[in-house]
Amino acid sequence: MNVWRRDTSPIAIVGLSAIFPGRGGVKGFWQDIIEGRDAIGDVPPGHWLISDYYDPDPNAEDKTYCKRGGFIAPVAFDPMAFGVPPQALPSTDTAQLIALIAAKAALEEARKTNGAAIDPDRISVVLGVASATELTVHMGARLQRPVWRKALIDQGLSEAEADAACARIAAHYVPWQESTFPGLLGNVVAGRIANRLDLGGTNYVTDAACASSLSALQVALHELYLGESDLVLTGGVDTLNDILMYMCFSKTPAFSPTGDCRPFSDQADGTIIGEGVGILALRRLEDAERDGNRIYAVIRGLGS
Repeated sequence: MNVWRRDTSPIAIVGLSAIFPGRGGVKGFWQDIIEGRDAIGDVPPGHWLISDYYDPDPNAEDKTYCKRGGFIAPVAFDPMAFGVPPQALPSTDTAQLIALIAAKAALEEARKTNGAAIDPDRISVVLGVASATELTVHMGARLQRPVWRKALIDQGLSEAEADAACARIAAHYVPWQESTFPGLLGNVVAGRIANRLDLGGTNYVTDAACASSLSALQVALHELYLGESDLVLTGGVDTLNDILMYMCFSKTPAFSPTGDCRPFSDQADGTIIGEGVGILALRRLEDAERDGNRIYAVIRGLGS
């Protein structure tokens, strides 16, 4: 286990940003907790249709026995404010765009000092991003055209009819373009933030499954302990409540069959997955105090 040393500088949280189910932001998140508000609900039609994929039988082929989760409400994104070409939006994963919004908010708060400037080349971005992105699944599905065509021809359609049907199916998927490759990469969640916010420090993502945000936090602490960064944006990003993720958890099976998540309860019977973006801005405590940052809390150590 990594043990905090007495000579290690405490780390201050000087900025917070969140986009979560329920009321969404940082204040709304805490208000939901105070009021005991349940933000778990049925899958919205904009994600996938319950009628297409739900079956209460856990053994039903290609069906999920869970139809509930935590879902982020639609978030407005201004591409011009971030210098993202509008034509690139369909080929850019949602996680990259929402993370940009949250990162900008946390960074702006962290830069509210007594006039002291923080060198952008000493600002890093390390985020927990687990599993694939939704766009990866989407673009992979588009490549199944030869399978569709063969099945249609085997069913008795002529080649011309099969090609026409395949074209209609392909039209439901975003076409490949130059921006697709970076748009579907999980590591670009951090990279796009660094690029668009002009940050020159370290940027990458960590994947420790459900502990991804904690692993990112640990890396961020060490960036500051070792003096390699003066400010680090860290936290977790997950917007992948698509049908693939539901199928993975259903066939494990890990979902609660009653559709509820009860942590620490003897009535717990499985998990429920949720979307969310939470970002912290971290500085060494002595630097934050010197520069007049608002300090939310102090991290004195993290073990793994």
